[in-house]
Formats: sequence, structure tokens, C-alpha cells
Amino acid sequence: MDSSKSKMVIMFVLLLIKFEGGWSEGCLDHEIFALFRLKYFFNDLHDWVDDEGATDCCQWVRVECNNTTDRVIALDLSDTRNWDLGEWYLNASLFTPFQQLESLDLSWNKIAGCVENEGLERLSKLNNLKMLDLSENLFDNSILSFVGRLSSLRSLKLSYNRLEGSIDVKELDSLRDLEELDIGWNKIDKFVVSKELYLRDTGFKGTFDVREFNSFNNLEALDMSNNEIDNLVVPQELRLSDNHFRIPISLEPLFNHSRLQIFDAYNNEINAEITQSPSLTPNFQLSHLSLSFGYGDGVTFPKFLYHQHDLVNVDLSHIKMNGGFPNWLLENNTRLETLSLVNDSLAGPFRLPIHSHKQLGLLDVSNNNFQGHIPVEIGDILPSLISFNISMNALNGSIPSSFGNINSLQILDLSNNQLIGEIPEHLAVGCVNLEYLTLSNNNLEEGLYLNNNSLSGKIPRWLGNLKGLKHIIMPENHLEGPIPMEFCQLYSLQLLDISDNNISGSLPSCFHLLSIEQVHLSKNMLHGQLKRDLSYNRLNGSIPNWVDGLSQLRHLILGHNNLEGEVPVQLCGLNQLQLLDLSNNNLHGHIPPCFDNTTLHESYSNSSSLKPFETSLFTTKNIAHIYQGKVLSLLSGLDLSCNKLIGHIPPQIGNLTRIQTLNLSHNNLIGSIPSTFSNLKQIESLDLSYNKLNGKIPHQLVELNALAVFSVAYNNLSGEIPECKAQFATFNERSYEGNTFLCGLPLPICRSPATMPEASIGNERDDNLIDIDRVFRIQFDPLNPSNP
Repeated sequence: MDSSKSKMVIMFVLLLIKFEGGWSEGCLDHEIFALFRLKYFFNDLHDWVDDEGATDCCQWVRVECNNTTDRVIALDLSDTRNWDLGEWYLNASLFTPFQQLESLDLSWNKIAGCVENEGLERLSKLNNLKMLDLSENLFDNSILSFVGRLSSLRSLKLSYNRLEGSIDVKELDSLRDLEELDIGWNKIDKFVVSKELYLRDTGFKGTFDVREFNSFNNLEALDMSNNEIDNLVVPQELRLSDNHFRIPISLEPLFNHSRLQIFDAYNNEINAEITQSPSLTPNFQLSHLSLSFGYGDGVTFPKFLYHQHDLVNVDLSHIKMNGGFPNWLLENNTRLETLSLVNDSLAGPFRLPIHSHKQLGLLDVSNNNFQGHIPVEIGDILPSLISFNISMNALNGSIPSSFGNINSLQILDLSNNQLIGEIPEHLAVGCVNLEYLTLSNNNLEEGLYLNNNSLSGKIPRWLGNLKGLKHIIMPENHLEGPIPMEFCQLYSLQLLDISDNNISGSLPSCFHLLSIEQVHLSKNMLHGQLKRDLSYNRLNGSIPNWVDGLSQLRHLILGHNNLEGEVPVQLCGLNQLQLLDLSNNNLHGHIPPCFDNTTLHESYSNSSSLKPFETSLFTTKNIAHIYQGKVLSLLSGLDLSCNKLIGHIPPQIGNLTRIQTLNLSHNNLIGSIPSTFSNLKQIESLDLSYNKLNGKIPHQLVELNALAVFSVAYNNLSGEIPECKAQFATFNERSYEGNTFLCGLPLPICRSPATMPEASIGNERDDNLIDIDRVFRIQFDPLNPSNP
């Protein structure tokens, strides 16, 4: 008896250990049960399943467990309830089984409150809960009295709810450990403050008494953007953008705030400096400053900036300041990385500092009144520029060749000035990372001409050195000569516009077509054939829809790549197309029925020819050949094999009377073989194998006297093979294998029509349907396949 009691005690202790988490091989049973209860309310949790072998909830999505105890410590239930169900009320007791829970995300669920007596105060039993996200819901002010009892919280997010009016700060007094409070995008007036306070779009207006912040000594970051407030305390980081502050450009009211490092007052009213004590200097050293978009005129350059030496980012745009370029700002701040002085009414010469400044990456002084020359030494003084914009000024002279010393330069905008001369070749040779070069509306004489210059000459060949260039825009000029072969090096080019010029020749055969998004070549004197052979590469993505803009394109070879998407109908707009190879890609969808709009359906005319050195690799008669010169001009074909194309073969394909080869094999095509294929009088190779075609082989195909290679193997075709005469007498059983219900020479002869089986549509999806009699005869009597 004592032994039995001892065993019961041991079992009871072991059960206690298991349920306390000391002995665990997965989720505790009561936590799994609690998760399934949650699934009823958060009904988009489709991955939570009660299947055998799926009882370890620690492996479920949106669930995180302690690695040692396997207790649930985090639940992410954001956006897991169907919004069509509307607002609802939460039973917070559902979460009490998770005693070790540390993080709970309930955002984006349209929760309007809690069930009576089952509010969030129930979570106070969860002593480890540190993060609670209730943002993007429909809670009102009453929620604060509940969350105020969760003393363990360190992060509380209530943004985008229905909080409004005054909030009693005492309701949150117990949140002693709170480090992050986000109540932005509500309409409230008072709040609790931790180290970070986010008050964006809270509806504050008028005067905000800064004394309300006096007790918040730990405040490090305050964001009050997009309000209409006037005054506030100054922490290290102060962002006041998009308000109605009247900010003196001297910033004198902030001089005593020695902790201030970041001041963002973007889009406020900047006042002209009226009086300032000359002896006063700021106690702060700023790293970031934005005072852009003021409304006043006649503002002088801020004098406090003469005392700043740690600036990294400065934006003083749209303030209408008087004076010249502040080269002293660069001299005093060697860490300066960005400087924006856009639309500031600055005038005079554009003078640079004496010493080289190696940190400045962005300089934008566009839309001012700078005059004179661009300093010839700019590339040596500012060698680290990534973006330089000095457009819409009154600069004259030539473009300094020292720009070529800035090999990091990606964006250069010198447009809308009075520059003359040519683009220095050293700019192209040195600026190897240049992506955007804008020079329009100047008086340039040679080189790269952009729109509205009315200039002449050839396109500089050295432009090919700008391998990162993305846009070349130079329409409506008098450019002449061919497109340089060096353009083949512009691997990043996205837009090429040389329309309305006198360009002759053709697009270089090596041009990297698929990097381009737009090509404008109209109104020139281009002639010859545009050829594209990009096969056997690693090209991916889809065939661009703008491809029909290359109206003179004759050969498009894109086989053996990783192209996806559908075969664009825009290919039918290539009315000069005679050779199209899209084989061995991942294309899907239907075959466009409109290829008969191209020259694939016309008889050959010898009025055009290709240059002897132009070649293309194309597969016909099951052999890949390199075609060149006149032979290439004679070749016409369509190869869409080895893709994922579906649907019926368009009967219009039978109108492509010019083609010598047609390969649609290794796809998922269905339906019958169009009888219109009998019109393909010049066809030499026809491969329809490895599809799901059904019905009979059209007997009219025996009229194709040029046919040398023919395969319909591995489909679901049925009935008698066309009469074994002419070219069809040359095809052996390999042309027809894999079609269970085909018969007739060179396969076994057909039985009487009354007893012959026929393949049905269902056979397209039945790969296991086998004619045992046929297999027996083929396998064991190969020397006499016609013997029934």
C-alpha cells in the first residue's frame, strides 16, 4: 500500500514539473489549448492547425517560445482578423494562460475595446509583459486606465486609435519602467513622457506651455511634426516640421540649450533676423539642421552658423536669403556631408573653399542667381561628390574637365545655364559611376547634345566610358552619323532618346537591349536590320512591353535565359520580324495569335541583306547552327519550345508561310493540331512533341514537301497517321512515340474503325493510360512493328 502511494506521489510531482516548465518537450497543453481559443477570434491564423505531429506550437508562425522552457513568450497577432467582420470587443482573459509572455502585438485588428470585466487589466497577471502594441485599432480614452495597471511594460504603442481631448497623466503613473510611448496620430492634449515621445499629427494647436515638460528630465527625443503648435522643451533631437512656428533664423531663443544636436523645422515660417546681441553665441553644436521652406524675404545668412563646427547635414532651401555661396561653411565643418541651398536668391560668383573638402557627398544650389564660371578646380576641391546640382542659375563658360576627377559622381545637373563649349572627354573617362547627366538648355557646341540646343555633330564615342549612365536624352537636334559602337558598354542604360535627328546606320548589334526601358529612334535616317541575339545568358524578368518600339527589328534571339511572364502581344508589332527564338525560358500563358502581322507570313524578298559579320545562333532541324550574312537573311522561324505555354495552338500560326522552322515542343499546349499548318509550304522542321495535344494528325500535312524533321511524340493524339508518302514516308516511329492511340505505318496498323479506341480530353491528364497490346508489340517485336 505504501509502495502504491509512493508511486502516485512521484507521478504527481513529475506532472507538476512538466506543467511548471521544468520538463518540456514542446508547448504545454494548456498553452496549446489557449492558442486554439485565440484562433476563433483572430480568424486569419490558418497556419495554426490541430494535426497530429503539429502539437509543438513553438514551430507555429507568429509564436515565439523560450528556448529552454518552451513557454510562449511572444505572440504576433497583428492584422489577423478579417476586417469585413467590423469592430469588436476583446476578452483579455484569453491571454492569461501565457504566464511567461513578454511581447504581445494586437495591432491592425479593429478592436474597439474590451468585454466588460475582461479588460486589459487582466494582463497585469503577466509579470513579464514588456511590449504591448495596440496601434491601428479603435480604442478610446478608457483604454488608458487599463494599460496603466501593466506596471511591467517598457514599450506601449497606441498610435492611430481614437484617443482625444485631455488625458489624466496619473492614469499612467504606475508605468515606472516605460521607455517608449507612441500615441501619435490621435487627437490628444496631455500625455506621459518617457525617453522618446512621438506626437506626430496629434492635433495640437496654438501655444503649448513648455512648463508641462519640466519634470521630464530623461527626455531624449521628441517628435511633434505635423501639428500647429508654438512652444516646447528642447531635448537633443528636436523635430518641428510642418507646423506654424515663427522661427527666427538666428535661433537665439535656443542658444542656452546645450544638448541640442538635431533641429528640424522644415516647412515653418522663418523670420528675418531683426535684432541679435553680437556678444551672444550658441551653447549648442548642431550636427543636423533644416530650416527650409520659409515665407519671408530679405533674410540674411544665419550668423550662428559661423560658430558651428560639427555640422553633417544642412538644408536651408527656399528661404530667400541674401548673399553669396557660404564657402566658409565648408571650411568650418569638415564633416559636412550634405548641403542644400535650393531657391535661396543667392547671387554672385560660385566660390569654393580654398582647401579640399573630402566628406561632402551632396551639394544642391539649384535655382539661384550664381554667375560667372564653374570653378575649374571643383573636381579637386570636392572629390567625393555623389550628386551635384547647379541648374537654373546664370553660369557661363565651359564645363570644367576636373569633374572627371570625381569618380564617385552619380548625378550631375548643369542644365538651364549659359554654358558653352564641349563636354570634356575626361568627364566621361573619370566619372565611371555617372547615372544621370543633364545639360539641356545651354549653349554647348559639341559633344553630348540634349534637347533644345539646336546643335550638330556626332555623338561622342567616349560616352561608352560612362558605364553607369542610365539616361541619354538628346532629341530635336542635328546629330548625324552612326550610333557609336561604344554604346554597347552602357550596361545600365534605361532610356535612349535620339529621335528627330539625322542619325544613320543601325543600332549596334552588341547593344544590351533588355536594360532599356524606353527607346526613341524615330525621325532619323536609320537603315538596315536591327538584330538582337542575347541567347545563352542569365537574363531574367519579363520581355518588356515597349519592344514594339523597335519597329525595324528583324531577329530577336532570347533563348536559354530565365525570362518569365507571358509572350507579349507587342511582339506582333515588329512587322519586320523574321526570326524569333524564346526557347528554354519560363514563359507562360497563351501563344499570341497575331504573328501573321509580321513578315513571318510573307514570301522572301532579296531587297535587303545583312552585313557579313552579323551572326545569329538558331536551332532548326534539331541542330543549333550559327547563321551569317545572306544565309541569315534567308532564314525565318519561330521557336517557343521548352517553356510553360498553355492553351490551343492559334490556327493563325498556319499563316506564317515564310517560316522554315516551327518549334512548340515541351510546353503544355492542348487541343488539336490546326489543319492550317498545311499552308506552311516552306516548313522544313516542325516539332510539336511533349505537349498535351489530342485528336488526329491533319492528313493535309502530307502536302508539306519541304518537311525534313517532324515530331508529334508524347502527346495524346489518336487515329491513323497521315498516308505514308512524300516526306511522311521518311519519318520513323520516333516521330510518333508516346501517343497511345495513334496507329498506322510506321506504327502498328490500325484495327477496324468500330474497334479502334480514341483518346479523349481526359487522356490529357492521365499519364498512366497505357495500351498494353501496343507496348507488347513495340517492346518484343521491334523488327516488324507493322505486324498486328
